[in-house]
Amino acid sequence: MKSTLPFLVAGGGIGGLAVALALSRKGYAVRVLEQSSEFKEIGAGIQLGPNVFRMFDLLGLTEAIKGLAAFPDNLVMMDALTGEEVTRVPIGSKDFSARFGGYPYAVIHRGDMHRVYLDACAAEKNIELSVSRKAMRYEEKGDRVVLRMEDGEKIEGCALIGCDGLWSRVREQMLGDGKPRVSGHIAYRAVLKREEVPDGLWQNNVVLWAGPKTHLVHYPLRRGELYNLVAVFHSDKYEEGWNTFGDTEELNRKFAGERPEVLALLAKIESWKMWVLCDREPVREWSKGRVTLLGDAAHPMLQYLAQGANMATEDGVVLAACVELSGGNIEAAFKRYQDERYLRTGRVQTTARFYGDIFHASGVLRELRNAWLAEPSAGPPGQVMAWLYDGIKVPS
Repeated sequence: MKSTLPFLVAGGGIGGLAVALALSRKGYAVRVLEQSSEFKEIGAGIQLGPNVFRMFDLLGLTEAIKGLAAFPDNLVMMDALTGEEVTRVPIGSKDFSARFGGYPYAVIHRGDMHRVYLDACAAEKNIELSVSRKAMRYEEKGDRVVLRMEDGEKIEGCALIGCDGLWSRVREQMLGDGKPRVSGHIAYRAVLKREEVPDGLWQNNVVLWAGPKTHLVHYPLRRGELYNLVAVFHSDKYEEGWNTFGDTEELNRKFAGERPEVLALLAKIESWKMWVLCDREPVREWSKGRVTLLGDAAHPMLQYLAQGANMATEDGVVLAACVELSGGNIEAAFKRYQDERYLRTGRVQTTARFYGDIFHASGVLRELRNAWLAEPSAGPPGQVMAWLYDGIKVPS
């Protein structure tokens, strides 16, 4: 039986809206509680693997996403010291699409993706969207959860889903496992208009320039109208959050001596937004009773596989399916949801760390990396990532 109380979702980012939409489509009432004064996403580009397009189909969002996305021709790694092409994956090819069930690889502005999710949620009569509601603590009371807000208000729901990100208060109360792990890597991000990109450097590819303890990624956004840049380097600086202004002098110092193409793109940016890259060790349990975690609150990951938003969306679809199959037993549903997800998300977390080491290799390791990645891959394009891009079977 469906409860008369709503599912409470703490956090109105991509993961929170994904699970709200998925639950609503199953007929459940949901209230999304966003701590900011408006629903919005900070940041720029997101990469969308074929695995998340399977989720878009289930959520009815595919056409809206495609209308705002860009579809690169290739994933390309370049050596930032020599300028040699290390490897290329033709993600825009028919062979790639055929290998992954006709699903594409795309890139999209984070704000555009969030807006698609938000508009879909706003159109659902079962979803209530609330802003300026910062969740502080929760209490389970038998068949319900009471969530205490920063202003003292108490909100009741049949269950609580913590989608409150890397610094999740819900996780801290549930697991008490302290602060996230600081990777020692800093990411700077910026966006150029197409006409601002230096001659010869705009291309319809996702390009990664791999340097010693650095890398630069660039690719088009909004159907090619914008150009997304993300520069990453090792640093001992630390500031919480991911929307502070970066130190241009430190950035230029870290990339000194790299290819002219890299330096030309970096020089076009007058101010960068920065964030410190953090993750956590994978955990087996992130549900207790009528409370569970989702997305970065459950399994924060470094960005080197470009799967954070994709994994959060998969989480939302799987969680809603488990709730529907549970016959009203929310505790069993939440346990099944984590059991379905923890190994896959844990693999992404640990593999992302490994890819960070590969991207930033220096000396002999850099030469070994280049030789390894230059070897022809067996099977169709993208086969090495089939464990990820093949996606998931949603419980039914």
